[in-house]
Amino acid sequence: MTDARFTTLAVSGSYDHAESARHLGSLSEPAHLATAQSFPSMDAMLAATAEDGDGWVYSRRGNPTVRLLEQTVAALEGYQVDAEVSAALTATGMGAITLATTPLLSAAAGPKPNIVASPQCYGSTTMVFDKRYGEERDVDVRWVGDPLSVEDWARLVDGETRFLYAEVPSNPTVQLVDIPALAALARQARIPLIVDATLATPALLRPLALGADVVVHSLTKAAGASGRSMGGAVIARHDLGLRGQPAQLSADYAGWLRRGPLRDMGAVISPFNAWTILADIRELRGRVDAMSRTAHGVARYLAEHAGVVEVFYPGLESHRSHRIAARDMRLVDSERDGGEAENRFGFLLCFRPAGGVRAAHEVMDRLRLVWRANNLGQVKSTATIPGATTHKQAADADPDRVPVPADMIRLSIGIEHLDDVIEDLDQALQAR
Repeated sequence: MTDARFTTLAVSGSYDHAESARHLGSLSEPAHLATAQSFPSMDAMLAATAEDGDGWVYSRRGNPTVRLLEQTVAALEGYQVDAEVSAALTATGMGAITLATTPLLSAAAGPKPNIVASPQCYGSTTMVFDKRYGEERDVDVRWVGDPLSVEDWARLVDGETRFLYAEVPSNPTVQLVDIPALAALARQARIPLIVDATLATPALLRPLALGADVVVHSLTKAAGASGRSMGGAVIARHDLGLRGQPAQLSADYAGWLRRGPLRDMGAVISPFNAWTILADIRELRGRVDAMSRTAHGVARYLAEHAGVVEVFYPGLESHRSHRIAARDMRLVDSERDGGEAENRFGFLLCFRPAGGVRAAHEVMDRLRLVWRANNLGQVKSTATIPGATTHKQAADADPDRVPVPADMIRLSIGIEHLDDVIEDLDQALQAR
């Protein structure tokens, strides 16, 4: 399937005719919900346990349904990447972030480690870095002043830096960073650049193709857009050549994580959740395309509304990251067969209604079609006020570093009709 287009990979993944024949001809991937595998002999059990045989043994170590999703996610994120790519799946997106970063902070690699990160990221990510790493493990967490300035990043990197970390686009203000420039900086320091690309999905942005080393996703979001399952993914290129890290880790980071830390810590995705996400991910390109088109239309409407003070959307020329977004965010395969690459800027946007915090709460309360919920990337449009919910802890801890205005409403656009979404927003804004 390596020569297939993105959508074909999403539909079939590694589940081909031969694999189907091994499952009595099932057209869809089967859900292996058993916790353990039985063996025909002791020799087969020992071989599988030693990872010398084609077995999965126990669902914390591996599972056939989970493996199919792993291979599909790796194929999509590694699409058009000139390198081998592997994936490891976790129970949640935060599990993926923790799995991708914790092993790199080992004391065996040297004295007090530091990490360099963009402050424009999900609130729980900020708390993991500040609380779990900074306070509890004495890691020096260095937040970049201006994530768009490569010089600001470079000034914070030294011999004890273990990784660079960015979220692209960021939640909630949908900011970007210059991934190729940061990848060059990371290569020079022989450390990985880790990118959370949940909001872009591989349908719009593949950081590995731009030079990043490791990508993390919350599969709970657009990959599992039906909203029925939680999951996370760590996808990494092979042969990273990292400074001070074990050779096995650099050779295949995601595989090393799956065989060691993930197996031992146990934060694995359930086979049932993997099975439902496999069904959702088949239509990823078309769904994200439609959601992005609608989001762009909503952003334009809000930008011209007299009752709106500010709109955050990378598809608008007024957005600080617009130039980089126009360069890097492209609908996958839109340029194949002689066509031109088409920009898509994602399904998330934010806006600040006139009137401050009270007005923002009133607009939220008047929404009829859009759901008041803290999740995003679903087929149903949702809205929240991040400064009071998803980013409250981080914003309260350091309001200057975490730029989340208290009156900012975050919209995650689903697959409803554009006119219906605008009508709902219009009545909520006009009723003031």
